[in-house]
Amino acid sequence: MRILYVEDEKYLADAVVHMLKKDGLDVDWVADGEEGLELAMKPIYDAIILDVMLPKMSGFDILRKIREQKVKTPVIMLSALGQAEDKIRGLDYGADDYLAKPFKTAELIARLHALARRPALQDENILTFGDLSYDKSNRTLNGLSLTATEATLLESLLSNPDRPKSKEYLLAHIWGNEKDGVDNYVEVYISYLRKKIEKVSDSVQIKTIRSLGYKLILKNVK
Repeated sequence: MRILYVEDEKYLADAVVHMLKKDGLDVDWVADGEEGLELAMKPIYDAIILDVMLPKMSGFDILRKIREQKVKTPVIMLSALGQAEDKIRGLDYGADDYLAKPFKTAELIARLHALARRPALQDENILTFGDLSYDKSNRTLNGLSLTATEATLLESLLSNPDRPKSKEYLLAHIWGNEKDGVDNYVEVYISYLRKKIEKVSDSVQIKTIRSLGYKLILKNVK
C-alpha cells in the first residue's frame, strides 16, 4: 500500500512513518495543507492519513476539495479535537474513518488494512462487469461509443447481472408502447451489442439462456 500522510507535528510524524514502513507500507509525508492537497489529488495513493489542524489549509478543507473533485481515495482523519461535531463534520465531508489523538500506531495500521479490504468506491456514472467499464455520462463502453438503444440495453444487462433479462422485459423496458410488431428488435440489438463487446472485452460475453433470456457472463465461468 502507498500512503499519503499529512501531519505537521514532526516528532509524531517521524514515529508514525517509522512504524508504517516497518509494517511494509510505502509512505509519503508532508507537513502542510497546500502540499497535502496537491498530492492528495493524484491517483497514486491507496489511502490518505489526514490531520485536521495544518498550516496553510486545514484537513477539513483538503478533504472537502478532493471529494468535490471526485477523488475517491479512502481517508482517515486525525484530530486532537475529540468533540462529536468535529467527527461528524469529517464524515460529512467524505472521510472513511476518524481517529482521535493520541492514538496507538497499531490501531492506525489496523484501520488502514481494513480500508484496503473495502471495495473501492465507484463513480455513480460508471458501471463495471469483468473487464467492461460503461460510462453512462457519455454512453461509452471501454471508450467505444454506443447508440442510445445499445446503451439502454447494456444498462439493463448490467443491472442485477446474475439475473437473465427476458425478451419480454427488454421489449417493454426499452421500446415500451412501440414494442408491437418489433419482436426481432431484441435479437437485432443483442447482436449489435455482442459485436461491440467482442471488440473491447477479452472476458465478457452475452449468453442466451433458453426460455429465460439474456445475461452477461465471464467466459471462464461455466
